[in-house]
Amino acid sequence: MAILVIDIGTSGVRAAVVGRDARPTHEHYSEQLPNSPADGLSEFDAMAYSEAALDCARLTLAEADAAGVAIDGLGVTNQRGSAVVWDADSGLPVAPALGWQDLRTIGDCLVLAAEGIRLAPNQAATKFATIRNAVDPDGNRPLRYGTPETWLIWRLTGGTAFVTDPTNSSLTGLTTPDALSWDPVVCDRLGIPIDALPQIRPSSGPLGIATALGRDIPILGVAGDQQASLIGQGCVRSGMAKITFGTGGMLDLVVGPDRPVDGTRSDHGTFPLVCWQRGDEVMWGIEAIMLSAGTNVQWLRDDLEIIDSAADSERVAAACTDAGGVYYVPAQMGLGTPYWDYGARGTLLGLTRGSGRPEVVRAVLEGVAHLGVDLLEAAEADSGFTIDRLRVDGGMSANAVFAQALADLSGRPVEVAPVKDATTVGAAMLAGLESGMFADWDDIDATWSPSRVIDPAPGSDPTEARAQWARAVQRSQRWYSDLSSIDF
Repeated sequence: MAILVIDIGTSGVRAAVVGRDARPTHEHYSEQLPNSPADGLSEFDAMAYSEAALDCARLTLAEADAAGVAIDGLGVTNQRGSAVVWDADSGLPVAPALGWQDLRTIGDCLVLAAEGIRLAPNQAATKFATIRNAVDPDGNRPLRYGTPETWLIWRLTGGTAFVTDPTNSSLTGLTTPDALSWDPVVCDRLGIPIDALPQIRPSSGPLGIATALGRDIPILGVAGDQQASLIGQGCVRSGMAKITFGTGGMLDLVVGPDRPVDGTRSDHGTFPLVCWQRGDEVMWGIEAIMLSAGTNVQWLRDDLEIIDSAADSERVAAACTDAGGVYYVPAQMGLGTPYWDYGARGTLLGLTRGSGRPEVVRAVLEGVAHLGVDLLEAAEADSGFTIDRLRVDGGMSANAVFAQALADLSGRPVEVAPVKDATTVGAAMLAGLESGMFADWDDIDATWSPSRVIDPAPGSDPTEARAQWARAVQRSQRWYSDLSSIDF
């Protein structure tokens, strides 16, 4: 038994087969970088993305067939918050899709906030409205609005399935507080007809029949990327959490069946979101966000040119035993949880004549680890849970210096996922619950087997380092006061 998974990321698409061992095989990847026509804008060609996804899936499926692997269903996972709008009659996108990083609707969000409607520019709601106002201001065209998984499932099923799930709908800004229905007030204000939005279905369950891959395959699971990563790392019980250290960083914590926050953001800067829905069971969680993680290592490589590759950062940082009092605040795009200061900027402090390349590189890695601990502490404060062990994935999780810093500064063991990106595994697990490949959540929990466990170094005490970190953060904040005054 195995599940075919299509993973729609921000910079590319992937297809793979996942069996009961929770290891992706027969992987095919196609880079699909978004376009940035101007500063702060992010667009992509939705048709090109979907064609690349279908091509990768066909190649993966052919390899699985040749290997004698029986495919029982299909799972989908996706970048969240991006907006695709297409014509129902032609099946073609009516404009470039707007990526989740696109900031062109900041002004719209501020206007709506003054009216009592709180939306963020990284949600799909105002992006849908922007496209609609550009291509159909009179509301005469048969438009369909969806995030990437909805668009891909439409393509996979030849337009017979127009669906999403609560892991995605809960983050669009267009739903009622339970994330299971579209909010008529917000939709009406933005000019988006509810009947032009997809049906909200459970994350694990029948979603349609994929007919575009050469044979009929039932689509049995779907989830946004961070929730899929959460499930893929076996975080299926209340109080369990993971952090994905990719371009940015996302901590997701499973809370329980009740929505954890009444508003859009909690006291310590985390957000409520649906972790999954299976049948009538809806599991809620909270998310804490780091705006800049792996991009800081890219900065060392591409802009400062003091490392040759991202992997080289580990070797260079290991050349010194500590950063020599150097602190780096990774705020190139501002600070997320718990600070939410868009006007903060990256800060390098504590430099002396003895500070060299190893110290600077180590300070950058430790700065991202400090932010990871900030996310951890915010999630614990907002949820009331104590996170005893932290599971991590993403590109930076392979860096031993970084992982040790995270363990030392958090004071708890760090478990590194056996695969770099657990999103594919999580989508397979959701589909596998429906196909019978996995019996229940206990069965999924039992698959977790970290590639390594990093314990805090003996005798390590993060108290002084965390206090110095807090002072460094204060110096990075409100560098651009106008941006710092913006809040969503």
